[in-house]
Amino acid sequence: MTTMAKTVRTGMPPNAQHSHEIQAFGSVIPIPIALAESSRKEGVTNLNQLLADTITLRDLYKKHHWQASGATFYQLHLLFDKHAEEQNELIDEIAERIMKLGGISLAMGADVAEITFIPRPPKGREEAIAQISRLLHAHEILLKEARAMAKRATEAGDDGTNDLIVSDVIRTNESQVWFLAGHLSDTDFTYSDGSSTK
Repeated sequence: MTTMAKTVRTGMPPNAQHSHEIQAFGSVIPIPIALAESSRKEGVTNLNQLLADTITLRDLYKKHHWQASGATFYQLHLLFDKHAEEQNELIDEIAERIMKLGGISLAMGADVAEITFIPRPPKGREEAIAQISRLLHAHEILLKEARAMAKRATEAGDDGTNDLIVSDVIRTNESQVWFLAGHLSDTDFTYSDGSSTK
């Protein structure tokens, strides 16, 4: 007499499933977009750096959005959130471009933190002028690398990456710098120690 194993269904979804990677990070798969593998690989590497810094900038905006304070609280609270959403749109565009080149985009915070060029801020709240200055510095880092990457993409014949970087990344970041810098022009700030910019 043969006994058959009985499958018991519990109604619970299977969790903690694991699988081998189907594509290693840093590799590119063949993709017929009339662009050499070496060009695509370089583009993926550069775009992942740009992605890490854009994610970091977005998170810096959210930090300052939540921690805004002082006389300009309302204006900065709204501005920081608007800019964070615009950076979020760039993040999606950059990640999708990486995938279109046959690569794998960064996705997790720990991986982003390992390679970003943007300095880590303190965990606590800073004054508005320090928040704005920190954001301006982050934009400058990102814009400097974006311009160099756009030039390299053109040299490699990667017009799609160049277009994304110039039309979206550079233009969005320059516009955000303009709005931020406007908050520092002819503005009087009073610091917690009583000193001011007057």
